[in-house]
Amino acid sequence: MSLVNEKPQTLPQTSARADATALARTVRGEFPIVLALRHAGTRTLTLRYEVQGPADAPVVFIAGGISAHRHASASTEFPEKGWANELVAAGRTLDPSKRRILAFDFVGADGTLDAPIDPADQADAIVALLDALDIDALHAFVGYSYGALVGLHLAVRHPRRLRKLVVASGAHKPHPYAAAWRALQRKAVALGQLQCADAQGLSLARQFAMLSYRTPEEFGERFDALPEVVNGRVRVAAEDYLDAAGAQYVARTPVTAFLRLSESIDLHNVDPAQVAVPTVVVAVEGDRLVPLADHVALVEGLGTRGSLRIVRSPYGHDAFLKETDKIDAILASALK
Repeated sequence: MSLVNEKPQTLPQTSARADATALARTVRGEFPIVLALRHAGTRTLTLRYEVQGPADAPVVFIAGGISAHRHASASTEFPEKGWANELVAAGRTLDPSKRRILAFDFVGADGTLDAPIDPADQADAIVALLDALDIDALHAFVGYSYGALVGLHLAVRHPRRLRKLVVASGAHKPHPYAAAWRALQRKAVALGQLQCADAQGLSLARQFAMLSYRTPEEFGERFDALPEVVNGRVRVAAEDYLDAAGAQYVARTPVTAFLRLSESIDLHNVDPAQVAVPTVVVAVEGDRLVPLADHVALVEGLGTRGSLRIVRSPYGHDAFLKETDKIDAILASALK
């Protein structure tokens, strides 16, 4: 068995261990697992991962929103920009020359699993990955948005497998307002499917999502321009931005993956008292999806195991990926 850096390959579940831990370069791999899904029975799935950094460095698992994936940052072997490129970089707390950064594609992200996916299923898949890579315990799990929910389930279900948890823009249960936003997004996709226009439906859903990720203050600053009449229709200043966001998302996301991972957010529910790992909760003022009050309730439920950090940002839910200096400073304190 060998792991290659050009393209991922199918790996036996039991053979990803010694070679992956012996390498200091960035390695991608994949292997089949049998996973007992909480709402859909036992399934055979393919788990895809990427690990970057020295083999003897402390391992930090990083997970983002439902559109995040295993490629967190650019490397010599895989130079394309990663979804957390500004955070997983030289000189940062998550410097891949000093820490071993591990990430994976969420279960269901390839669109082949058309069944309910619980965040707890993702946590169980992570444990299967740790076993395959012969990693006994993570130095830390850093989760943002959906990744934060997965991290909480990991801390409840498998507390021995991680020492510290950082959750940003994610609480112990979904807020009803946010769940309503996601329900409307899924209805937009369903309407597109009825019209044999899956891509258009998914694009519209993503555009709805962008409004919930950002804040009125940011839109007021960026798109404060008079509307135009184009081909007899009124077009407002933000539409080009929204159309581009929708097109980019459609190009990389299967419809089934979006629907099932969106549902997965709403299936999330943990009892904070059962989180047995020291946890830093990062809240963003103005986050329309995960209000500050929900973060406070999570920290109160964690008791002495929890601490709260608050970030002020016009970027709302997306602050984790925009306020990189502020987030890096929080991570430096949390992971020291």
